[in-house]
Amino acid sequence: MSAATTRSRTPRTPDRLCVEAVELARAAAEEAAFPGVVGAHVSAVAEGDRVVTHFFESKEPGYRGWRWAVTVTRASRAKNVTLDETVLLPGDDALLAPEWVPWSERLRPGDMGPGDLLPTDAEDLRLEPGWSGEDTPPPNSVVSAEMAELVEAEDADVTDRAVVPVRGSITSVAEELGMRRARVLSRYGLHTAADRWDESFGAKTPMAQAAPASCVSCGFLVAIGGSLGQAFGVCANEFSPADGRLVSLSYGCGGHSEAAVMPAPLRPAPPVLDSMASDEFTLRPAPDTGSVPVSVSDLPAADLGHS
Repeated sequence: MSAATTRSRTPRTPDRLCVEAVELARAAAEEAAFPGVVGAHVSAVAEGDRVVTHFFESKEPGYRGWRWAVTVTRASRAKNVTLDETVLLPGDDALLAPEWVPWSERLRPGDMGPGDLLPTDAEDLRLEPGWSGEDTPPPNSVVSAEMAELVEAEDADVTDRAVVPVRGSITSVAEELGMRRARVLSRYGLHTAADRWDESFGAKTPMAQAAPASCVSCGFLVAIGGSLGQAFGVCANEFSPADGRLVSLSYGCGGHSEAAVMPAPLRPAPPVLDSMASDEFTLRPAPDTGSVPVSVSDLPAADLGHS
């Protein structure tokens, strides 16, 4: 083992003169703090060669467990101890503020109330561009060829082809429309269900009254089939109070996908004073200002100290 490694693992011995400079450190702490908030001397810790930090108790309200740390040092072969820095540091039992968490990570489903706006990032992964008129659907679209092949593969793994009707057959279409059930909702049943859903998530609720836009134009709305699809849809915004609920197209909340787009991060303003450029100063006034002789020969000779 080398001597350098041995020295690095050996505890530093505090410099004697720096350790004895308690009054110097206390005076520096009292100058930085309010009067009467610097308590007793706690300890002195060696930070390096001829560098020692003195710790004092802090009696300042609201800073329980904090300590005033004053670092002193001296030059090699010098007996005069000088001040390095003074700072208020937390101790082992100090009362600290909780770690800051961005609002986007603190937000939880159900936190939104009437009148609140939830900004939506322009690159939100939960949203995608709507129909653009192109013939080729997006890769994750339900009508894309890749998605159809994936559905076919998943159906082959988890279903029995002998029981499930063939896709596109009359039997499968009839099953989707409900024609294979013994009874389906009557017109009265549809109306009562619509009135019940509209009462909970309709246009007359306080959330919808304070919303910036309605669900009919929201990207988080999932359309449903049948006649009820003309007036209702399913909310798919996890931060909305109606997440997973059947909502009226006239309902709305602050989580509307287009209500408030998240602004771009602010850029710092250019400096008011340019400290990198040089300023030009006139050594002598201009001859045409009238404050100096017109002829340069009339100026007194400058004494430059030459013989």
